[in-house]
Amino acid sequence: MLSLPWLESFAGHCAAAEKGEGNRPPQRLAFFYLPNGVVRRGFFPGESDRELPKFAGQNNVWRFAGKTVPTGSHPLTLTPTLASLHPLREKISLITGLDRTFQHGTDSHAQAASCFLTSVAPYEVENSAYPLARTLDHIAADSMGQQTPYPTLELSCNDHKNNIESIYFDNMSWYGTGHVAPSMRNPRQVYDRLFGTQANTQVRNITDLALGNARDLQRRLSSKDRRKFDEYFEAIRAIETRMDRIESMKTQLTADQIERPEEHLPRNEYIHLMGDLLVTALQSGITRVGTLMVGPERWTTPTNWEGILDKPHSHHAMTHSPHKHLEDLLKLDYFHVSAFARLLERMDAMEEADGTSLLDNTIFTLGAGLGDGTTHQYNDLPLVVAGGGGGTLKLGKHVHCKAGTPLANLWLTQLQCLGIQRESYADSTGTMPEIQG
Repeated sequence: MLSLPWLESFAGHCAAAEKGEGNRPPQRLAFFYLPNGVVRRGFFPGESDRELPKFAGQNNVWRFAGKTVPTGSHPLTLTPTLASLHPLREKISLITGLDRTFQHGTDSHAQAASCFLTSVAPYEVENSAYPLARTLDHIAADSMGQQTPYPTLELSCNDHKNNIESIYFDNMSWYGTGHVAPSMRNPRQVYDRLFGTQANTQVRNITDLALGNARDLQRRLSSKDRRKFDEYFEAIRAIETRMDRIESMKTQLTADQIERPEEHLPRNEYIHLMGDLLVTALQSGITRVGTLMVGPERWTTPTNWEGILDKPHSHHAMTHSPHKHLEDLLKLDYFHVSAFARLLERMDAMEEADGTSLLDNTIFTLGAGLGDGTTHQYNDLPLVVAGGGGGTLKLGKHVHCKAGTPLANLWLTQLQCLGIQRESYADSTGTMPEIQG
């Protein structure tokens, strides 16, 4: 069986299956997490001349063109790191000035990742070094994930082993305090989960298995649906081809007795592939809530950025030598944002039941748990909110928040945009009317 996106030829069946929703597409929620912070001078407007390293944003003062800019909504300015988002500038907002409070007793990297989506305030959980309870993705899925095969999908672009670090450095999704929702890291395992191909060991590609039925189905589709089906079918085929390529490369590296073959696999292709699997899951209705960590926090393992860096590097180690690695760090930040932008463009091209796009019906957030990779600051976090939330978001601007505004305000706003009524979330002090439609 191949899960399919919405097709107008079967709209009547879909409406019956989703009784009460009519033809309105469901909302989705997704997160794209950046490890080890960012280079502030490349990401944030007005910081291009900031000294390195320099603790930034302590008073959440944003300066642009030599002037201090007040809090509130402002025209969207895309820095070089954010430049790839320009084609979708009307469907994104840059959010600056949001803070998290660090609870002393753990490593800053571990808490940055594991507590990014947490639902409790600092020091609220007794007998835990982490202010960590059920995370936002699972809270949202409790309300909106009950009609899908999987309430949530947790993905991570990290197939390395590192016995130095605990699970808190490498997981952002939690069922509750101390109960991690384990991320899937192998693209083939994710693919098998989505399409149930484990039993088909001789023919692993779903497009081969479904090809005969697909041709029969196409005869029953409108010309518009045929084009949509062909595009979807080819997208799945492309995923399969890329998985085969990575697996072949890994086999060859092992055969050549290359030490730690994971370090030599193309990391950028890995991130693109996992992102495409997430989007496919959202498009086909396999899940409505997903998280993607593009890397772990504080991992020392070098990885290969094919076509971007000249040799494998440890991203975390680079952040602690910013003068030496500034240009390479800026390249990686640009790539991460571009990988996010690539997914947004794909989603914006996917038409849904009422003529809107998959992106229009999604709240998709890019963010990091550290405001700077070198200084480990927890304030003024880098955040981009994209999508439309089914008409509940109004974006296309730069929203700069006043000093001390908690990150939880954004999460509370997103829950309310999804129709999940809560008065508070973690240490929130209110919502963000600047982005609520």
